[in-house]
Amino acid sequence: MPSVQRPIIFGEVLFDHFPDGAKVLGGAPINVAWNLQAFGCQPLLITRVGDDPEGAEIKETLSAWGMDMRGVQTDPNFGTGAVHITLSEQGDASFDILDDRAYDFIEPHVDSSLPTHGVLYHGSLALRHDASRQSLEAIMETTQASSFVDINLRSPWWSQQDVLQWVSQARWLKINDDELKLLSEVSGTIEDKAATFCHEHDLDLLVLTQGAEGAFAVSANGQKVEARLESPVHVADTVGAGDAFASVVILGMLQDWPLDVTLNRAQDFASAVVGMRGATTTDLDFYAAFTAAWALDPAGGLSD
Repeated sequence: MPSVQRPIIFGEVLFDHFPDGAKVLGGAPINVAWNLQAFGCQPLLITRVGDDPEGAEIKETLSAWGMDMRGVQTDPNFGTGAVHITLSEQGDASFDILDDRAYDFIEPHVDSSLPTHGVLYHGSLALRHDASRQSLEAIMETTQASSFVDINLRSPWWSQQDVLQWVSQARWLKINDDELKLLSEVSGTIEDKAATFCHEHDLDLLVLTQGAEGAFAVSANGQKVEARLESPVHVADTVGAGDAFASVVILGMLQDWPLDVTLNRAQDFASAVVGMRGATTTDLDFYAAFTAAWALDPAGGLSD
């Protein structure tokens, strides 16, 4: 593994509540951090939970997974994040995201554990409140890590103006086709929209996911790479599929994989994740097949 600094992951941690009463740890940043931890990347997760039983459960779960807990804060006033999920017959998810949760009030984390370079991942949901938004800005002023923005447009918790501002600060962007259509006013094919959006916002790389249609990426130098599904996959639900994809894109950056290799491995991993309930699993065997196929060292290898 290249000697690069471990990624910083900023944003929400919560429980996804399913119609059958199941409860699964979730939130795009924790999903990404969870997968990167399994792949040996030792991410620094900066988030906030409530001083409540669910917050305690999350901290216990993250600690047991081996996560660095220095960035996991506890809020005395606001509860742990929660989302109520509704599933269609096809397994597609809709989300009821509770307001005023602990992750809306993340405090700046600027101590010596904060990596000074590398990748700083964040989404858009945790920036819906000023407190967490200002904390992210403080972290960005402290570290020289480049931003990887993963758009998650969850109504009513976003505005086009805010999202485009965060995109303009990013080096890399992950977005899906529906989100790009909402944010881009360019006519033409989805490929045209992606290439123009990449250029307009001075991105090094734009990765666009298209569900069952696969994914593609366009870069600042005009390179385009596609990853398509070779065969139909079993879908339990689609929760966390995009986060799984983003995890491996970041992993590919850390490993210095070629873009086509990164995209195809990200597609393979996301296809596996949709076959299970929820976005994460504690089953190490689930990850072992990928770490073996990709010749990873699950013990780590990143510098502090």
